[in-house]
Amino acid sequence: MASAEGAEKRERLIFASIVLPNRSSETNALLLGESIRVFAGSLSQAPIWFFSPESGEQLSAAVEDRLRAFDVSVIPFEIDPEALRFPLAGHVHAAALAERMASDRADLLAWLDANTVVVHEPRDLLLQDDVSLGFRPVHHTLVGSRYDEPIDDFWSLIYRYCGVPEGRVFPMTTHVDGAVIRPYFNAGLLVVRPERRLLRAWRDAFLRVYREPPLRELYRRDERYKVFVHQAVLSGVILSTLETDEIQELPPRYNYPLHLHEEDVTGRRPTGLEELATFRHEGFYEDPKWRKKMPAKEPLKRWIAARLSR
Repeated sequence: MASAEGAEKRERLIFASIVLPNRSSETNALLLGESIRVFAGSLSQAPIWFFSPESGEQLSAAVEDRLRAFDVSVIPFEIDPEALRFPLAGHVHAAALAERMASDRADLLAWLDANTVVVHEPRDLLLQDDVSLGFRPVHHTLVGSRYDEPIDDFWSLIYRYCGVPEGRVFPMTTHVDGAVIRPYFNAGLLVVRPERRLLRAWRDAFLRVYREPPLRELYRRDERYKVFVHQAVLSGVILSTLETDEIQELPPRYNYPLHLHEEDVTGRRPTGLEELATFRHEGFYEDPKWRKKMPAKEPLKRWIAARLSR
């Protein structure tokens, strides 16, 4: 496997993600990696690190070869198999490892879920010097806590476990359903300054609390709490670690959820994907009619189709 070791030049920004040994994750990683190289403009030659858990299964050799062809480093990491089975735990571990590795190599680390596609130069990822986190809110409310309602048991636990100061809680508007909620950050796009150790604090807090009996009881009541506890803990850690003036909400052109395009009620719904910097998806390519349904012009559709046909 390719390695990120030995890098000497200090980078403005490093892209990082996780790739799992299955068809959908590998397909996503290929689309993300090549879209950065083709569409990211001044950031198109930034290092790309994809972390892969050593879980007994291996990435496809053909996929590794294709990733290497556009200079993506595939980095294996160890994780307890039981932890890996918990929803999104692997992402938390990989993000923390990426941050540690980037700490003396880059000013900024952009952690992206692999189901991201870059469409235009994501220049807003280059944060101002006084900003330690660039983020997008969650797509829609789901287990989020509405700002004008009493805090529920789940978020009360998260705030207590993470030590969130009351004065740090502020209103945040979700990406597509336009609800005003307590801060709930999307874990699929995070731009951090590695020296602030935010992603490592996320991992440490997650490992400390995700098996706590009160949370496990909530998982039994509603499976969504189990799926999204990693993101809730992230939100708690951000609020307890950073001052409000250290965080910056990225424009809605970033992290746009293609799979929720028809549900977007905000008045900012893009006519086409070309209006965006990056978008997220849930395996649109599994639908045989994706080209007909995708809100994009033919050149972008052709580019995507050509990658999917390889």
